[in-house]
Amino acid sequence: MGVELIGLIGVIVLIIFLFCGMWLGFAMGFIGFLGLVYISGFNGAVKVLATIPYTYTAFYPISALPLFVLMGVVVGAAGLSSDLYGTAHKWFGRFPGGLAISTVFASGGFAAITGSSSAAVVTLGTVALPEMKKFHYSEKLAAGTIAAGGTLGILIPPSLGFILYAILTEESIGRLFMAGIIPGILEVLFYTITILLVCWINPSMGPRGAKTGLREKIYSLKNTWPVIILFVLIIGGIYGGVFTPTEAGAIGAFGSMLIVVVMGRIKALGLFDSIMEALKLTGMIFILVLGAFTFGHFLALSKLPFLLSDFVTSIAISRYAALLAILILYIILGMFLEIFSSIVLTVPILFPTVVALGFDPIWFGVLMVRVMEIGLITPPIGMNVFMLAGVSDTPLSTIFRGIVPFLIADFCHVALLVAIPQLSLFLPNTMF
Repeated sequence: MGVELIGLIGVIVLIIFLFCGMWLGFAMGFIGFLGLVYISGFNGAVKVLATIPYTYTAFYPISALPLFVLMGVVVGAAGLSSDLYGTAHKWFGRFPGGLAISTVFASGGFAAITGSSSAAVVTLGTVALPEMKKFHYSEKLAAGTIAAGGTLGILIPPSLGFILYAILTEESIGRLFMAGIIPGILEVLFYTITILLVCWINPSMGPRGAKTGLREKIYSLKNTWPVIILFVLIIGGIYGGVFTPTEAGAIGAFGSMLIVVVMGRIKALGLFDSIMEALKLTGMIFILVLGAFTFGHFLALSKLPFLLSDFVTSIAISRYAALLAILILYIILGMFLEIFSSIVLTVPILFPTVVALGFDPIWFGVLMVRVMEIGLITPPIGMNVFMLAGVSDTPLSTIFRGIVPFLIADFCHVALLVAIPQLSLFLPNTMF
């Protein structure tokens, strides 16, 4: 058999293993090793297996990953998301659907310090949902806002999805972080406009909250200074070239621990638990990364990704039609897999095709993460929807009905990012 056919068989067997419930990191590593044995022989495969774990875990930029994971876990355990929601409530609660708008802004702020979608959904599901119910908000609007707002965690930097994409494609983590800022802000605005329109059509879905004075609003900002300091320090430092993304991760991790300890938000035992949680999550991600690199090495030797890119570029369709097909694939994957698995599963296969089509890798990284966000709230299986149902008593059918207006906003947002690439590329192109 030709090596291309061996690569295709490897992909098919991987999909079968996933449907059988085998964990992705081990499945990719196992199939990659067997494929290398067939192509390079047993000794060659063992040499690859012996070098890949050290090469990529000793790779300096990858150390940014556990550092940002630690920062996110620490600030999440300290309850800063509740402070963000309280402040947003003071400022936007008086608007129609003000509590829902507050939830979106709190999700954006929480995303800026955690880089995690699931953390935002679980936290705000226990903080914001009871508050909106207390003020007689429509359960559909309340649940839909939390599920959709949680997706901001993997777009607004520091995003763990961007870090993983950068490692797999050897792109700049700093440029990807910058590329996510304007699209992330636009997503918050799109969701805000969606809520205002829904409540304008049916005011009973999001009643206005209590009026607060200017002094009370300004005083509430005292709870947001840790998030502002961390975000400005990390993103400003990377953008200005003061330090690398890896150094920014170290500063963010140390700064978050220092802030929550000084504020008295977390005790020594809680800090230890946060470190252990970060270690577990990092271990899971590293196994995915190592499995992806082993599988990617096998695919590279099989020449399957390059055969696929040649095929796509040779057929008589526009490159934007091919891009649309790839984005739809990512939406579907987002329904079934969490973002880390989706990235490591597809990037080794599809990235050469994207480059061959002439698309900017940084811009594509933003689009890829953005459409994966849509998959997190898309029926029949949206992971954010199931997480929210798990931490609340809201039925799945109610949440899925609630996210429909936000899905419309999502597709409009993606269309805008595709039509105007500079929305993603302006800040990266002005770095340094």
